[in-house]
Amino acid sequence: MTAATETDRALVDRVAKGDRAAVRLLFMRHHARVYRFVARQTGSEMMADDIANEVFLELWRQAPGFEGRSEVSTWLLGIARFKALSVLRKKKEDWIGDDDAAQVPDSADTPEVVTMKQDKGAALRSFVDALPEEHRTVIDLAYYHGQSVTEIGEVLGIPVATVKTRMFYARKKLGEALKAAGYDRGWP
Repeated sequence: MTAATETDRALVDRVAKGDRAAVRLLFMRHHARVYRFVARQTGSEMMADDIANEVFLELWRQAPGFEGRSEVSTWLLGIARFKALSVLRKKKEDWIGDDDAAQVPDSADTPEVVTMKQDKGAALRSFVDALPEEHRTVIDLAYYHGQSVTEIGEVLGIPVATVKTRMFYARKKLGEALKAAGYDRGWP
């Protein structure tokens, strides 16, 4: 079995036995996803970089206790969420969020449509940021990290029914905010 085809769970088993190369492979596979998740949670790229690295140190420490009840990526995002929340609780100062990533416009769109999409995207991002933390996190995991309802429940440590309820109310609030701001559903 090559390193490219070895499963994440097999790599965690190797990490549990002290294999540093397995940690490096898991880092290469999952660092970007963990980093992006933490950056959204904290609003700081610098904090995200530090926390993402800590997640892989924690992987090294906790690998012997990994029971495989969830995917490795879900487990890592759970560790990342806990670490991000811990750092945010310790830091009482306000963090200035990084600029939203610039979206690459579709080359077939006219400049007017591109501008409309950018405006609506920025508005939607600000509406998501204004949601209560429990709703914002569910939306972030679902739409920005592609997590399933089950995986979100595992990351957050809540029942699937609670995830669905939070998702329902978050979407409802986003729809109402978009309508109040004069935006139609869907893209231009």
